[in-house]
Amino acid sequence: MDVDVFLNKAMAAVYTYADFAAGIRPMSTPLNVVILAAGRGTRMKSDLPKVLHPLAGMPLLGHVLAAADTLCPQKICVVYGHGGETLPQAIARPDIAWAKQEPQLGTGHAVQQALPHLDPEAVCLILYGDVPLTRPETLREMTLIARGGAIALLTVHLANPAGYGRIVRNGRGQVERIVEHKDAAPEERMIDEVNTGILCLPTAKLAGWLARLSNDNAQGEYYLTDVIGMAASEGEQVIPCHPATEWEVLGVNSRQQLAQLERDYQRTVAETLMEQGVTLIDPARIDVRGSLDCGRDVLIDVNCVFEGRVVLGDAVKIGANCVLKNVSLAAGVQLQPFCHLDGAKVGADARIGPFSRLRPGTELAEETHIGNFVEIKNSQVGFNSKINHLSYVGDATVGQRVNIGAGTITCNYDGANKHRTVIEDEAFIGSDTQLVAPVTVGRGATLGAGTTLTRDAPAGQLTLSRAKQVTLPGWQRPVKKSEK
Repeated sequence: MDVDVFLNKAMAAVYTYADFAAGIRPMSTPLNVVILAAGRGTRMKSDLPKVLHPLAGMPLLGHVLAAADTLCPQKICVVYGHGGETLPQAIARPDIAWAKQEPQLGTGHAVQQALPHLDPEAVCLILYGDVPLTRPETLREMTLIARGGAIALLTVHLANPAGYGRIVRNGRGQVERIVEHKDAAPEERMIDEVNTGILCLPTAKLAGWLARLSNDNAQGEYYLTDVIGMAASEGEQVIPCHPATEWEVLGVNSRQQLAQLERDYQRTVAETLMEQGVTLIDPARIDVRGSLDCGRDVLIDVNCVFEGRVVLGDAVKIGANCVLKNVSLAAGVQLQPFCHLDGAKVGADARIGPFSRLRPGTELAEETHIGNFVEIKNSQVGFNSKINHLSYVGDATVGQRVNIGAGTITCNYDGANKHRTVIEDEAFIGSDTQLVAPVTVGRGATLGAGTTLTRDAPAGQLTLSRAKQVTLPGWQRPVKKSEK
């Protein structure tokens, strides 16, 4: 019986199709989530536990936890094993119960380790730490079915089902059992509907079936899949659910599979962005490793990487080969190619790059210009100020309409402590200037090219420090001696 059929029948005495049609959801039943993450991941050939390998900037297990969190579970238990305490240390969340599976005797044995941490009155959703991209909508549908008293089983039809457990149905089309590939008869291996391993069912019934598991099979393991056969034999309703896309249920067992899933994820992100009105010069060459929020008429060129939380205002243009991490760009900002922004906030209509670097704590006001090979760190730059060439500005406060010439350096570090430079409105800083902090340049002041400023420069005046220019008459450039 499939989902639609099931929802057209009474799910339980306390929950009917009329309830469903009226928008009533049986949410009073609490939810347990068990995530199986004990596998070795041998094919990854890595010392890092498989579920900690990153996909789109987040560990595989992090994606699973994020999806689970949307369901507001009462309890989350992660079953771990290989990698020792690396996993609980890396995912430092006090709301997670950790259950160690040692030795690893199969998926059924793994869930048995989680039982002491679960609420027996709840329904239980079983997920996998190496299956990272199952959509919350799919999982929510499964919890709805389980809260109605049935068993929700996530299945998928594959063109090549080799290696997967097959879904065996009876003559009425009802799920009867799951047979693992190694145990399947030739005719069963012809079945293309396969088990994903993800299921949701009442915890109390699950505990009873787990206690009856046997390891009499080709692998000598306690299969969680045998629970389905037990349930069906006792007349329980097993309702197959199906993901919207195949990649929702794909697992990671090798670096090749991880790379393929990364591309699946990024392609989906790119399609979503374009549906929202973003122009991507090449949808195959964008990587979003966090969240990317875009206004209207945003344009993103090729090979750009977005990490953490990035917000792009209306009509922002991002040039090729840029990296943005935890950045906010207001409307009309133009980011030229090969820029690296981290922890920066940029005001409207600013122009940045190419080859600019904005480090954490940088705040640029409206209509600022930051040019090629300029680095800014922990500094505020005021309205319409310009730093266009080959400069470093760190721990500085720059006022409005300031011009900072090429080769300018704020010398903010004395070897032990950082010090601040203040450049007030409408100052003009000549090229090749060093400002030795702490120092202040007054409003409207001018610093001559080549100045090393060690004391405050007064407002409205020219300050410069240079060695006297000398010409030596008759001096001749040395000539290389000939070799004999």
